[in-house]
Amino acid sequence: MNWDESSLGLLTALSIGFLIGTVRERLHRPGAMKAGVRTHVIVALTGAITFGMGTPFFITALLVTGFMMTIGYHQSAPKDPGMTGEFTLFLTMVLAGLATTQASRATAIGVMVAGLLLVKKPLHKFSQEILTEHELEDALMLFASALVVLPLLPTAPIDPWHALNPYAMWKIVVLIMGVGMLGHVCMRVADVRWGLPLAGFFSGFISSTAAVAEYGHKAHDKPAFESMASAAALLSVLSSLMLFTLVLAASAPELLRSVAWPLVAAGIALSLVAAYFIQHTEIPDSFQLTSAKHAFKTTHALMIATTISAVILCAAWLKSYFGDSGAFATSVIVGLVEIHAAAVGISQLSHSDLAQSAFARWGGVIAILASSAMSKIFLAYFIGGLRYGHRIAIGLASLLGAAILCMLGLGG
Repeated sequence: MNWDESSLGLLTALSIGFLIGTVRERLHRPGAMKAGVRTHVIVALTGAITFGMGTPFFITALLVTGFMMTIGYHQSAPKDPGMTGEFTLFLTMVLAGLATTQASRATAIGVMVAGLLLVKKPLHKFSQEILTEHELEDALMLFASALVVLPLLPTAPIDPWHALNPYAMWKIVVLIMGVGMLGHVCMRVADVRWGLPLAGFFSGFISSTAAVAEYGHKAHDKPAFESMASAAALLSVLSSLMLFTLVLAASAPELLRSVAWPLVAAGIALSLVAAYFIQHTEIPDSFQLTSAKHAFKTTHALMIATTISAVILCAAWLKSYFGDSGAFATSVIVGLVEIHAAAVGISQLSHSDLAQSAFARWGGVIAILASSAMSKIFLAYFIGGLRYGHRIAIGLASLLGAAILCMLGLGG
């Protein structure tokens, strides 16, 4: 190791000790802590020097530091039972040793540690006051689904038609759970004007059909919120369209590339109509938006994944007997309920030159959007009444019109 490398390691170790020590001292009143800026700097330099002298010297320094920390903890435990300061001091020495060989990595870790220490009060408030027990359960369920269950699933198809992939299906479950968690957070931090539309948007990842029906009941019971309920319902269709696009990207990327711009145009048109309804709604001051206890319902995510799996198997089976027309019929029928579930059906169409297949583009995507729009418009009129139905019809007609015009403009 030359002098420049040694100097860089010592300077990095000193900087890490100074940064962490400053944060620690900043968060405590004078005389209320055992280790401040000077202690952390000295410990960091000790760690860097002893690491350069050899492993036995560094281990001895760690043991001595640990012994001194134990004594200090026994003296301060009656007043401050926490052990953050002791472990932070120990980590400062470890990072100082790392800085002599990997300065950039040690610096990055040191900055993260200092940032973690700095947000002590917000973290305590979040974990003890803001985060509820139900939300903690949901977060653990999401992490378990993504980090424990997903890696264990097979990535190869398991059905006779080689269409059903358990790994891909469970990714959809994780996606729905994650979106539900994000929507729940947005609901808690948003005000009334944007809370209801956000609730509608994120509910569409579960079921836009159910959302249209739910907000139809709200519009019928409270006519003053008819415009806002319509916006929320249309935003649920927007999120369902986004999920349709994601599923299509995973199952038929060539087809998605050929219909990407029409789908974008449809989403923009739907967003503009929903935004117009939001801006033309007056919210009474007494109105309070209630949020659900749970960020998502696992049963809903599993139900959607099961539906998609059933569609995949049904479309693959029909295709084996009737060709593309069988998969097409399955997609249109399922599209009456949920468009994102129908995406997997249209992906079962012939994969030979999908980008140039007019049948796949028009007969698939447009037919699915049309069947989904018709079922939702009927539901809106039946549950929410004429005014609510008119608004939903305008929004979904804009969606279909924009998609068709864009496809015609691209020479579909």
